[in-house]
Amino acid sequence: MYEQPVFSTGFIAGSLIITVIAIIAMWKIFQKAGQPGWAAIIPIYNMYILLKIVGKPTWWLLLLFIPFVNIVIGIWITNMLSKSFGKDEAFTVGLILLGFVFYPILGFGSAVYLGPYGDPEAFRAARELHRFDFEKGDQ
Repeated sequence: MYEQPVFSTGFIAGSLIITVIAIIAMWKIFQKAGQPGWAAIIPIYNMYILLKIVGKPTWWLLLLFIPFVNIVIGIWITNMLSKSFGKDEAFTVGLILLGFVFYPILGFGSAVYLGPYGDPEAFRAARELHRFDFEKGDQ
């Protein structure tokens, strides 16, 4: 007897289209932030670049490998990404719940990268406040 395939051709085609659009949107987001677009398609390295875009230290990459912690950190990074492009928390919710719609809006829309946290001066002040003495140089 003939068995039905688990996934229909339409489902697979639709999934591929959404995946390609998501990859292109992330590519554009990376380019808007002054990073190489191709970095969006390299696993783990794309998260490293995303952390640079949102202004977080490299060691946060390790947090993404801890179960349950990675969910919280992922939401936090998504919020910082939306802030970096001048968007609010409602846009963050959109990125989380309807990413296939909101990531292309961020990538192809008129949003401009404003720097980490969306405020370069606040970012510099926060980094200076949290530096170790040996990082501050001669004073």
